[in-house]
Amino acid sequence: MILELADIRIKPGQQAEFEEAIARGLQTVISGAKGFQGAKVNKGIESPDRFILQIFWDTLEDHTIGFRESASFTEWRAIVGPFFAAPPVVEHFVLTYKS
Repeated sequence: MILELADIRIKPGQQAEFEEAIARGLQTVISGAKGFQGAKVNKGIESPDRFILQIFWDTLEDHTIGFRESASFTEWRAIVGPFFAAPPVVEHFVLTYKS
């Protein structure tokens, strides 16, 4: 399983609207993508305009090719993109230890 970690900074004062939009986008767009295993969204305490999005994929290619190169990615960005203060920083991880 692959973890996609997106560090998202949104425009100030739009937290509630962004939280609704990201939940809607995950439920209506990303949840149907091939290889999607689940997601978590965390909001910053010290920085309430910062969100950490975690999406779990079967393979790296399910995200980087299957989803990112699909029409669904355009639909996803139309839902959440208007809130971005800057492009998200996205990285991928593989689990090496779990307790």
